[in-house]
Amino acid sequence: MQIWPAIDLLGGQCVRLQQGDYARETVYAADPVSVARQFAAEGARHLHLVDLDGARSGRPQNVDVVRAIVEAVDIQCELGGGVRDEATIADLLEVGLSRLVLGTAALKRPDWFRQMCRQFPGRLALGVDARGGLAATDGWLETSGVPAIDLVQQFAGEPVAAIIYTDIAADGMLQGPNVAAMRQMQSATGFDVIASGGVTTADDVAELARAGLSGAIVGRALYEGTITLAEALRAAGAAVRLSP
Repeated sequence: MQIWPAIDLLGGQCVRLQQGDYARETVYAADPVSVARQFAAEGARHLHLVDLDGARSGRPQNVDVVRAIVEAVDIQCELGGGVRDEATIADLLEVGLSRLVLGTAALKRPDWFRQMCRQFPGRLALGVDARGGLAATDGWLETSGVPAIDLVQQFAGEPVAAIIYTDIAADGMLQGPNVAAMRQMQSATGFDVIASGGVTTADDVAELARAGLSGAIVGRALYEGTITLAEALRAAGAAVRLSP
């Protein structure tokens, strides 16, 4: 199972929000590039970047920082937040990102998202952020009436890189992931599903791996020290080896 350390960017700084609330922000580092280098030095092979300014405004706002991170580390980097048109997709992939995460655009323009997936096969992940089982959009500021699983199932057969499934209620709360919801999403789709939200301990990582998830995004727990990256990587590897 893949472990994706998270770097959330707001105003050029590395921050974390609680439950997607911009008013509940904690700044962890003024230099996100140094954070990325540290994760790489500790063995990270993947990095999950979020442009929170972009998610709120609808267009990426931290591209210079993202470019600096990609140039500083030799690992797979993905970015979500404000990726809502073809020109932005092309420009960001030129920066050197391995893949991009689209959520709002996919929910509001599913036919367009299908077209983009075919144009950029394996480079676009579907970001599904859920509150009470319903997909949320526009940087989590709006909750739709679309069940998260239905959103995923409508893209069956498309060359989607992965599903990034975030449980907003658990995100940033350090109270454990919603494993049942993650398992349900994984079983409802043939895509790789990356769990996000609430991963706090090595046991959480192992439980998600046993539930069949392809990966886990770990954010605030790494910054608060409830789990180290080494512990997360070990737990993911051990759980896979013990799986039947």
